[in-house]
Amino acid sequence: MLLTGNVNSYAQFLAVLVVFVLVLGITALTTKWIANYQKQQNVTCNIEILETTRISNNKYIQLVRIGETYLAIAVCKDTVTLLGEVPKEQLKESGPKETGKPFKALLEKAMKPKE
Repeated sequence: MLLTGNVNSYAQFLAVLVVFVLVLGITALTTKWIANYQKQQNVTCNIEILETTRISNNKYIQLVRIGETYLAIAVCKDTVTLLGEVPKEQLKESGPKETGKPFKALLEKAMKPKE
């Protein structure tokens, strides 16, 4: 009698484990699908945020392209204010910024034993 109780407990444990893994897999697939769906919804050719600069805790200045027009806007907690139009000739083209050392170099430095 005691042996069948242990087998029953193991069977229940395995069943719960399988159900847990299935729910985890379904959750991961659903999250991935929703992320791709939202990414496709936000793809547009007419509106683009080019730069954002923080000026205080809840205040930012953004350079936005709407169609062929470039605008500077101030974004606050509750408001968005148009600062003015920026001529395309005044904009500086810049490539991707260097962020310093790559993560791999920092990790190797941290893993190196101290002398």
